Amino acid sequence: MANTSVQQALAVSVVVPAKDERENLPGLIDEIKDALDGRSFEVVVVDDGSSDGTGDVLLEYASSNPFLRVYRHGTSSGQSCAVRTGMLKARGDIIVTIDGDGQNDPAYIPNLVDGLERAGPAVALAAGQRLGRKASLFKRYASKAANKLRGWLLKDNTRDSGCGLKAVRRDVFLSLPYFDSWHRFLPALVIREGFGVIFVDVIDRERMHGSSKYGVFDRALIGILDLYGVWWLRRRRNKIPEVSVVVSGGQSPTAGKGEGAD
Repeated sequence: MANTSVQQALAVSVVVPAKDERENLPGLIDEIKDALDGRSFEVVVVDDGSSDGTGDVLLEYASSNPFLRVYRHGTSSGQSCAVRTGMLKARGDIIVTIDGDGQNDPAYIPNLVDGLERAGPAVALAAGQRLGRKASLFKRYASKAANKLRGWLLKDNTRDSGCGLKAVRRDVFLSLPYFDSWHRFLPALVIREGFGVIFVDVIDRERMHGSSKYGVFDRALIGILDLYGVWWLRRRRNKIPEVSVVVSGGQSPTAGKGEGAD
Protein backbone atom coordinates (compact mmCIF):
# COMPACT_ATOMS: atom_id res chain seq x y z
CA MET A 1 0.00 0.00 0.00
CA ALA A 2 2.81 2.40 0.85
CA ASN A 3 4.48 1.98 -2.54
CA THR A 4 1.18 2.59 -4.32
CA SER A 5 0.55 5.85 -2.46
CA VAL A 6 4.08 7.07 -3.19
CA GLN A 7 3.65 6.35 -6.88
CA GLN A 8 0.26 8.08 -6.99
CA ALA A 9 1.69 11.17 -5.30
CA LEU A 10 4.64 11.43 -7.72
CA ALA A 11 3.85 14.19 -10.21
CA VAL A 12 7.01 14.66 -12.28
CA SER A 13 9.83 12.40 -13.45
CA VAL A 14 12.88 14.04 -15.01
CA VAL A 15 14.78 11.71 -17.35
CA VAL A 16 18.44 12.45 -18.08
CA PRO A 17 20.34 10.43 -20.72
CA ALA A 18 24.08 10.67 -20.09
CA LYS A 19 27.29 9.33 -21.54
CA ASP A 20 30.64 10.34 -19.99
CA GLU A 21 29.17 13.33 -18.13
CA ARG A 22 30.67 12.85 -14.65
CA GLU A 23 31.68 16.52 -14.40
CA ASN A 24 28.32 17.91 -15.56
CA LEU A 25 25.77 15.70 -13.79
CA PRO A 26 26.09 16.71 -10.09
CA GLY A 27 25.56 20.39 -10.85
CA LEU A 28 22.77 19.64 -13.32
CA ILE A 29 20.91 17.44 -10.83
CA ASP A 30 21.26 20.14 -8.17
CA GLU A 31 19.64 22.60 -10.59
CA ILE A 32 16.80 20.17 -11.31
CA LYS A 33 16.23 19.75 -7.57
CA ASP A 34 16.09 23.53 -7.08
CA ALA A 35 13.76 24.00 -10.07
CA LEU A 36 11.26 21.46 -8.70
CA ASP A 37 11.45 22.51 -5.06
CA GLY A 38 8.02 22.09 -3.47
CA ARG A 39 6.83 19.48 -5.99
CA SER A 40 6.82 15.69 -5.84
CA PHE A 41 9.45 14.51 -8.29
CA GLU A 42 12.17 12.03 -9.12
CA VAL A 43 15.24 12.21 -11.35
CA VAL A 44 16.01 9.15 -13.50
CA VAL A 45 19.51 9.15 -14.99
CA VAL A 46 20.42 6.55 -17.60
CA ASP A 47 24.17 6.04 -17.88
CA ASP A 48 24.62 5.04 -21.51
CA GLY A 49 27.72 2.87 -21.16
CA SER A 50 30.00 5.61 -19.77
CA SER A 51 33.71 4.88 -19.31
CA ASP A 52 34.71 8.01 -17.34
CA GLY A 53 33.37 7.05 -13.90
CA THR A 54 29.94 8.63 -14.39
CA GLY A 55 28.35 5.68 -12.57
CA ASP A 56 30.53 6.15 -9.48
CA VAL A 57 29.67 9.84 -9.29
CA LEU A 58 25.96 9.06 -9.56
CA LEU A 59 26.12 6.39 -6.85
CA GLU A 60 27.80 8.80 -4.48
CA TYR A 61 25.23 11.51 -5.24
CA ALA A 62 22.30 9.10 -4.81
CA SER A 63 23.49 8.07 -1.34
CA SER A 64 22.36 11.45 0.03
CA ASN A 65 19.62 12.29 -2.51
CA PRO A 66 16.90 9.61 -2.49
CA PHE A 67 14.98 11.28 -5.33
CA LEU A 68 17.70 10.07 -7.74
CA ARG A 69 17.33 6.72 -9.51
CA VAL A 70 20.16 5.47 -11.73
CA TYR A 71 20.13 2.88 -14.54
CA ARG A 72 23.01 1.81 -16.76
CA HIS A 73 23.37 0.38 -20.27
CA GLY A 74 26.11 -2.25 -20.36
CA THR A 75 27.30 -0.81 -23.68
CA SER A 76 26.47 2.52 -25.28
CA SER A 77 23.15 2.19 -27.12
CA GLY A 78 22.63 5.79 -28.18
CA GLN A 79 20.72 8.78 -26.87
CA SER A 80 17.30 7.63 -28.13
CA CYS A 81 17.61 4.31 -26.36
CA ALA A 82 18.77 5.98 -23.14
CA VAL A 83 15.82 8.38 -23.22
CA ARG A 84 13.40 5.50 -23.77
CA THR A 85 14.91 3.42 -20.96
CA GLY A 86 14.51 6.33 -18.56
CA MET A 87 10.93 7.03 -19.65
CA LEU A 88 9.94 3.38 -19.25
CA LYS A 89 11.38 3.39 -15.71
CA ALA A 90 9.80 6.75 -14.81
CA ARG A 91 6.84 6.77 -12.40
CA GLY A 92 5.57 10.34 -12.72
CA ASP A 93 2.36 11.30 -14.52
CA ILE A 94 4.41 13.83 -16.49
CA ILE A 95 7.86 12.92 -17.81
CA VAL A 96 10.39 15.66 -18.56
CA THR A 97 13.48 14.95 -20.67
CA ILE A 98 16.67 17.00 -20.44
CA ASP A 99 20.13 16.43 -21.92
CA GLY A 100 22.91 15.39 -19.55
CA ASP A 101 25.51 17.91 -20.79
CA GLY A 102 24.06 20.93 -18.95
CA GLN A 103 23.23 22.97 -22.05
CA ASN A 104 19.49 22.67 -21.31
CA ASP A 105 18.59 24.94 -18.37
CA PRO A 106 16.49 23.12 -15.71
CA ALA A 107 14.95 26.48 -14.73
CA TYR A 108 12.54 25.98 -17.66
CA ILE A 109 11.18 22.65 -16.37
CA PRO A 110 8.37 24.29 -14.34
CA ASN A 111 7.32 26.27 -17.45
CA LEU A 112 6.99 23.04 -19.43
CA VAL A 113 5.10 21.18 -16.69
CA ASP A 114 2.78 24.09 -15.85
CA GLY A 115 2.10 24.76 -19.53
CA LEU A 116 1.17 21.13 -20.11
CA GLU A 117 -1.12 21.04 -17.07
CA ARG A 118 -2.87 24.29 -18.05
CA ALA A 119 -3.43 23.03 -21.60
CA GLY A 120 -5.56 20.12 -20.39
CA PRO A 121 -5.73 16.45 -21.41
CA ALA A 122 -6.15 17.21 -25.13
CA VAL A 123 -2.50 18.37 -25.19
CA ALA A 124 0.12 15.70 -24.49
CA LEU A 125 3.48 17.41 -25.16
CA ALA A 126 5.19 20.65 -24.18
CA ALA A 127 8.32 21.01 -26.31
CA GLY A 128 11.20 23.40 -25.68
CA GLN A 129 12.45 25.51 -28.59
CA ARG A 130 15.95 26.91 -28.20
CA LEU A 131 16.86 30.56 -28.51
CA GLY A 132 20.49 31.68 -28.81
CA ARG A 133 21.65 28.14 -29.48
CA LYS A 134 25.22 27.47 -28.35
CA ALA A 135 26.60 25.25 -31.11
CA SER A 136 29.03 25.53 -34.00
CA LEU A 137 27.91 27.55 -37.03
CA PHE A 138 27.90 24.41 -39.17
CA LYS A 139 25.78 22.47 -36.67
CA ARG A 140 23.29 25.35 -36.39
CA TYR A 141 22.89 25.56 -40.19
CA ALA A 142 22.57 21.76 -40.47
CA SER A 143 19.93 21.74 -37.74
CA LYS A 144 18.03 24.63 -39.35
CA ALA A 145 17.96 22.85 -42.71
CA ALA A 146 16.84 19.57 -41.11
CA ASN A 147 14.06 21.32 -39.16
CA LYS A 148 12.83 23.08 -42.29
CA LEU A 149 12.68 19.81 -44.23
CA ARG A 150 10.98 18.02 -41.33
CA GLY A 151 8.41 20.79 -40.88
CA TRP A 152 7.57 20.81 -44.59
CA LEU A 153 7.11 17.04 -44.72
CA LEU A 154 5.46 16.34 -41.36
CA LYS A 155 3.52 19.59 -40.84
CA ASP A 156 4.23 19.45 -37.10
CA ASN A 157 4.71 23.25 -36.70
CA THR A 158 7.94 22.62 -34.79
CA ARG A 159 10.84 25.02 -35.19
CA ASP A 160 13.35 22.99 -33.15
CA SER A 161 12.64 19.29 -32.71
CA GLY A 162 16.17 18.59 -31.42
CA CYS A 163 15.80 20.45 -28.11
CA GLY A 164 16.25 18.00 -25.24
CA LEU A 165 13.79 19.82 -22.97
CA LYS A 166 10.34 18.27 -23.38
CA ALA A 167 7.45 17.31 -21.10
CA VAL A 168 5.07 14.53 -22.12
CA ARG A 169 2.15 12.76 -20.46
CA ARG A 170 3.31 9.27 -19.49
CA ASP A 171 0.22 7.44 -20.72
CA VAL A 172 0.62 8.98 -24.19
CA PHE A 173 4.35 8.21 -24.31
CA LEU A 174 3.57 4.53 -23.69
CA SER A 175 1.46 4.45 -26.86
CA LEU A 176 4.17 5.82 -29.17
CA PRO A 177 6.18 3.66 -31.62
CA TYR A 178 9.92 3.35 -30.93
CA PHE A 179 12.89 3.57 -33.30
CA ASP A 180 16.35 5.13 -33.00
CA SER A 181 16.09 8.94 -33.04
CA TRP A 182 12.38 8.75 -32.16
CA HIS A 183 12.81 11.48 -29.49
CA ARG A 184 13.55 13.98 -32.29
CA PHE A 185 10.11 13.35 -33.76
CA LEU A 186 8.02 13.51 -30.58
CA PRO A 187 5.77 16.38 -31.77
CA ALA A 188 4.83 14.53 -34.98
CA LEU A 189 4.33 11.23 -33.14
CA VAL A 190 2.13 12.85 -30.49
CA ILE A 191 0.05 14.59 -33.17
CA ARG A 192 -0.31 11.20 -34.89
CA GLU A 193 -2.04 9.92 -31.74
CA GLY A 194 -4.57 12.76 -31.93
CA PHE A 195 -3.12 15.03 -29.21
CA GLY A 196 -1.99 18.63 -29.31
CA VAL A 197 1.48 20.10 -28.77
CA ILE A 198 2.49 23.40 -27.16
CA PHE A 199 5.88 25.12 -27.38
CA VAL A 200 8.00 26.90 -24.79
CA ASP A 201 10.96 29.11 -25.70
CA VAL A 202 14.12 28.25 -23.75
CA ILE A 203 17.58 29.82 -23.68
CA ASP A 204 20.42 27.51 -24.64
CA ARG A 205 23.60 27.47 -22.51
CA GLU A 206 27.26 26.70 -23.06
CA ARG A 207 28.45 23.22 -22.13
CA MET A 208 30.45 23.50 -18.89
CA HIS A 209 32.70 20.44 -19.33
CA GLY A 210 33.62 17.93 -22.00
CA SER A 211 32.45 17.76 -25.60
CA SER A 212 29.34 16.61 -27.45
CA LYS A 213 28.94 12.84 -27.74
CA TYR A 214 26.42 13.06 -30.60
CA GLY A 215 27.55 14.85 -33.78
CA VAL A 216 26.04 15.83 -37.13
CA PHE A 217 27.35 13.21 -39.53
CA ASP A 218 26.60 10.24 -37.23
CA ARG A 219 22.87 10.81 -37.68
CA ALA A 220 22.42 12.78 -40.92
CA LEU A 221 21.66 9.97 -43.39
CA ILE A 222 19.80 7.90 -40.80
CA GLY A 223 17.80 11.02 -39.90
CA ILE A 224 16.55 11.33 -43.48
CA LEU A 225 15.36 7.72 -43.44
CA ASP A 226 13.69 8.29 -40.07
CA LEU A 227 11.98 11.41 -41.42
CA TYR A 228 10.36 9.52 -44.28
CA GLY A 229 9.52 6.69 -41.91
CA VAL A 230 7.60 9.07 -39.62
CA TRP A 231 5.92 10.60 -42.67
CA TRP A 232 4.77 7.08 -43.64
CA LEU A 233 3.55 6.38 -40.10
CA ARG A 234 1.48 9.56 -40.08
CA ARG A 235 -0.09 8.75 -43.44
CA ARG A 236 -1.01 5.25 -42.22
CA ARG A 237 -3.01 6.62 -39.25
CA ASN A 238 -6.21 7.72 -40.98
CA LYS A 239 -8.66 7.82 -38.07
CA ILE A 240 -8.40 8.66 -34.38
CA PRO A 241 -11.24 6.87 -32.56
CA GLU A 242 -13.35 8.63 -29.94
CA VAL A 243 -13.38 6.29 -26.95
CA SER A 244 -16.02 6.48 -24.20
CA VAL A 245 -16.35 4.30 -21.11
CA VAL A 246 -19.16 1.74 -21.20
CA VAL A 247 -17.92 -0.74 -18.59
CA SER A 248 -14.75 -0.35 -16.54
CA GLY A 249 -13.15 -2.77 -14.11
CA GLY A 250 -14.77 -5.91 -15.54
CA GLN A 251 -18.18 -5.22 -14.00
CA SER A 252 -21.46 -4.15 -15.50
CA PRO A 253 -22.77 -0.73 -14.39
CA THR A 254 -25.27 -2.47 -12.06
CA ALA A 255 -22.97 -5.18 -10.72
CA GLY A 256 -23.24 -5.51 -6.97
CA LYS A 257 -26.78 -4.11 -6.88
CA GLY A 258 -30.19 -5.71 -7.25
CA GLU A 259 -30.85 -8.95 -9.12
CA GLY A 260 -27.90 -10.93 -10.37
CA ALA A 261 -25.51 -9.62 -7.73
CA ASP A 262 -23.48 -12.27 -5.92
